[in-house]
Amino acid sequence: MTDTPHSPRTRPRKRSRRALLCAALLALTVQTTAVAPALAEGPDGRGGSDCVRTEGRLDGTARKVLDITRAAKADLDLNAVQVRVTIDGREVLTDALGESMTGVPAEPDMHFRAGSVAFAHISTTLLRLVEERRVRLDDTVERWLPDLPEADRITLRMLASNTTGLHDYVTDPDFLTELVANPFRAWTPPELLAFPLRHSFWYEPGSSWSYSHANYVLLVTALEKITGVRIDRLVREKVTGPLGLRDTRNNFTPEIPRPALHAFTSDRGLYEESTFWNPSWTTAPGAVVTTHICDLARSAQAIGSGELLSPRSYRTLLDPGTVGLGGGTATCPETICLKQTEAKHFGLGVIVVNGWVLQNPSFSGYAAIQAYLPSKRLAIAVSATKTATTPDGNQAEVVAARIAALLAPGDPLAID
Repeated sequence: MTDTPHSPRTRPRKRSRRALLCAALLALTVQTTAVAPALAEGPDGRGGSDCVRTEGRLDGTARKVLDITRAAKADLDLNAVQVRVTIDGREVLTDALGESMTGVPAEPDMHFRAGSVAFAHISTTLLRLVEERRVRLDDTVERWLPDLPEADRITLRMLASNTTGLHDYVTDPDFLTELVANPFRAWTPPELLAFPLRHSFWYEPGSSWSYSHANYVLLVTALEKITGVRIDRLVREKVTGPLGLRDTRNNFTPEIPRPALHAFTSDRGLYEESTFWNPSWTTAPGAVVTTHICDLARSAQAIGSGELLSPRSYRTLLDPGTVGLGGGTATCPETICLKQTEAKHFGLGVIVVNGWVLQNPSFSGYAAIQAYLPSKRLAIAVSATKTATTPDGNQAEVVAARIAALLAPGDPLAID
């Protein structure tokens, strides 16, 4: 779900499957009546949001950012682009270009699937629990996940940093066949975990690095058992609530709060609407998040700066010991065990690229990125949807990289 150089890449036969392999976050559908509270709506069905286009005459920097976004939308043949840029928390530009659906203009307050952004929130939640001394990062997980092979050797740190050696079900051909055949299917954690657990581990737990969505399915289960609190409530208590992310919420169904940004994709060979495809496969129940562009920029700033963490925890977020791990071996190809370097590596639920701290979800027609550069206190948030001729890959990354080249030319946001 996260499209990153640190997630395994494959070359499937169909363009459709490549999009489905994009790793960043999310929700396993479960039988429950718990539904996120509805937005207060006016007579037109729109919420009373304060996420609106930048008002008044744009200054030179804002105008340049908008021009870059417009040009990128045209170059990449995108259906819609939402963008918000802030410096030191102050708005530079908020805007939305293109259409949600034919004849329906895209607006900044339209909600979209945020995918692996949830991983950054879950990892921050874990670090806050460590600071409260309710758990330790290097605690092994056998007491909470007794049926997991190697549970007495796998730690919470390993789950959060993708160093367990578990295979990724999202790259499993059998899983992909079922997902393409029925994108509306509601998946359960046991169904998802059955795919990686039928394989031996890529390597000894903790000795290398490889991206696996299974790690976060398991981490969510562990955190719920540690605290006795459902993950959506726990993350709201520890992260999204304190940050004021009122429009970032879990959904236990494929519902997207109104107003919704609609998505379209050619994942299955035919360009079709994918807005309400079931995202239950992307991570654990309670961690399926939707958001809007203003919340995404706020999330980028807060997570990227370690706002909720102690200095020590923030350093761990950025490098929990992953730098130096990875690299191909006799048992794990270099396309899976990607080398983690100081310049590009996975932290705890975040990706670090040339000093930028980011997450980059991309799946089922939705693409987004939240990126923060601590040295310049610069936050960039972009969401994008596709036309039938949009190139493969997370094109929100391309838009953000072009904006970054303007505002931080010495710090390239070069994810690939």
